[in-house]
Amino acid sequence: MREVGVRSVDDESGAAAHTAADVRAAESGEDDPRVTALRLSVARVRRELAALRSELPDRAIAEDELGALANAADVGILEIDRMRHSLLLIAAALGSVSALMVALAELRRAVDLFGSGAGSGSGAGQGV
Repeated sequence: MREVGVRSVDDESGAAAHTAADVRAAESGEDDPRVTALRLSVARVRRELAALRSELPDRAIAEDELGALANAADVGILEIDRMRHSLLLIAAALGSVSALMVALAELRRAVDLFGSGAGSGSGAGQGV
């Protein structure tokens, strides 16, 4: 299990406040830029998902996994394989929603910044 330690940020007031905290952290330059990218991309997907009023059968799964990614970044211990698993579940839940395509691609790029996990083989991370 590969982990990356980072500074902790205590913010539990939702996506909008989370975004403001991410911007402040990004501007301060104190965080690992990969963690900042992850936080910003999670906040973007959350924000764009919240703006969608259509009924999505797996919305709760996506929201749970977005929360798990945000929490991992806030706590400061990021397990690469767990992040990739969350990304897979989010993509499965929301991948067919064209309005989220750009935000999901950004989230994938942010997770990819951390490298590949122990379970990754050739071609891992393709197609999300």
